[in-house]
Amino acid sequence: MSSGLVNIAYLIAASLFIFGLKGLSHPRTAVRGNQLGALGMLLAIVITLVDQSIIGYEIIIAGVVIGGAIGAILAVRIQMTAMPELVALFNGFGGLASILVAGAALLEVPYLVGSGSVALNAQFSLSIFASGLIGAVTFWGSLVAFGKLQGKVNDGAVRYPADQLVKILLAIIALVFAYLMVIYPDSATPYWLMVAVASVLGILFVIPIGGADMPVVVALLNSFSGLAAAATGFVLFNTVLIVAGTLVGASGIILTIIMCKAMNRSLTNVLFGTFTVTEGGPSADEVYGGKVKSTSAEEVAMLLEGAKRVCVVPGYGMAVAQAQHAVRELFDLLEGNGTVVEFGVHPVAGRMPGHMNVLLAEADIPYERLKDMDEINPNFKQIDVTIIIGANDVVNPVARTDPDSPIAGMPILDVDYSKTVVVIKRSLSPGFAGIPNPLFAADNALMFFGDGKKAVEDMVKSLKDELG
Repeated sequence: MSSGLVNIAYLIAASLFIFGLKGLSHPRTAVRGNQLGALGMLLAIVITLVDQSIIGYEIIIAGVVIGGAIGAILAVRIQMTAMPELVALFNGFGGLASILVAGAALLEVPYLVGSGSVALNAQFSLSIFASGLIGAVTFWGSLVAFGKLQGKVNDGAVRYPADQLVKILLAIIALVFAYLMVIYPDSATPYWLMVAVASVLGILFVIPIGGADMPVVVALLNSFSGLAAAATGFVLFNTVLIVAGTLVGASGIILTIIMCKAMNRSLTNVLFGTFTVTEGGPSADEVYGGKVKSTSAEEVAMLLEGAKRVCVVPGYGMAVAQAQHAVRELFDLLEGNGTVVEFGVHPVAGRMPGHMNVLLAEADIPYERLKDMDEINPNFKQIDVTIIIGANDVVNPVARTDPDSPIAGMPILDVDYSKTVVVIKRSLSPGFAGIPNPLFAADNALMFFGDGKKAVEDMVKSLKDELG
C-alpha cells in the first residue's frame, strides 16, 4: 500500500480511538464508545498487516486464535467482582508485549540497518529503553497488584527499611544500562539487564502500597501500559501505535489524578507515603458506646414501604458479598411501589475505577439512576432512606468535621443529611483509614449487621410481605 493510504487509514483509526474514549466518559454511551475503539483497533491491525512486505501470517493467525480463545474464556468465566484483578492483568500483559516487541526489534537490528529502514541512533535506543523499562515496571507491578486484589499477596502497606533509597538506586542502575544501550546500540545484553532491573523495580514499586489504594494503582498502571505502547510505536515507526498509546497514557494519568482528588491525597502520598491514623482521636468505644441502634429486615421494610425517595450507596462490601443482583430485585420492588431509587457512587468505592458502576451495570441497573458524588450530594436532604452496603470511609462525616482526622478534607457522600440511614455491614470494624465512623452512632442511623447479599434478600422478602 502507498504511504498516503496507510497514513489516511491510521488517521481514521486514531479518530475512532478519540471518539471511543469520548463515548467511554458516560455510561449511556460507553458501549458505543467501546465499539468505536474496537473498530479503530481492527482497522489499524488490518492496515498494518497488509502494509508489511515480509510477514509470517501463519504465526500471527495462530497468535490471534490462541489469544482470542483465552480472552473469550476469561470474558465468560470471570466474575464481575473479579474485574479489578482482570484489568490489572490486562495492564500487565500490555507491558509484557512492549518488552517483547522492543527485544525483538533489537534482534532484527542487523537486518534493519542493512535494509536502510533503521538508523542506529540515540533516539532508536532510547525508544527501546523506554519501552522495556516502562513495560517491565508495568508487567511486574500489575502482577503484584493482581496478587493484592486476590489476597495472595499481603494487601497491607508493606514498608521495608530504606525502600525509597533502594528504588532510587534501581532507577539509577536502569539509566546506566540506558547509556550502555546508546553506546552499544547493536547489543541486546544491556537491554535485557535493564529489563531485569526494571522488573525488580516494578515489584518494589507496588508492594509497599496498601490494597485499599489499588484503584489509584490500577489507573496508574493502565497509564504506564499506554506509555509503554507509545514508546514501542517509536521503535516500530508505527504512527497509530504512538497515538493509541499516548491516548491511553494520558487518559490513565487523568483518571489517576481524579482518583487522588477523590481521596484528598497526592499521588506521591499514595505511592511513597503511608496512610496512618493520627494519634489522639476518639476511640471506638467513645464514638459508639451505647449509641448504636441495630435494626432488622422487617423494620427496614416498614421504612421503605412509606419512602418516596431512596438512595443506595454501594461499597466494596457489596462486591465481596456479590449483592448486586439482590440490590436489583430491591430496586424493582421499590420502583414498582412508586419509590424513586437512585445510586450514589463515590469515585474510589471498590478496588478499581468504576468498580461499583460495573457491578450495578451487570445487574441491569438503569444508567440514569447512577449518580456521581457531585450530582447526588445536593439531594441527600430530600432523600427519605439511604441504604449503605459495605461502604465506610467514603461516608464518614469526620472528613468534614475533624481537621485532625487522616481523612480530613476528603470528599465524601453526604449520606448523614438523609432522613434515615441504614448501614448494612458485618460489624463496626473501621475502614482503610482505621478510624471509627460516627455515622454509625448518629441519631438518624440504623445498623443492619450481616452479609450484604443476605441482608438485602431479607429486606426484599420483608418488603414483599409488607406490600402484600
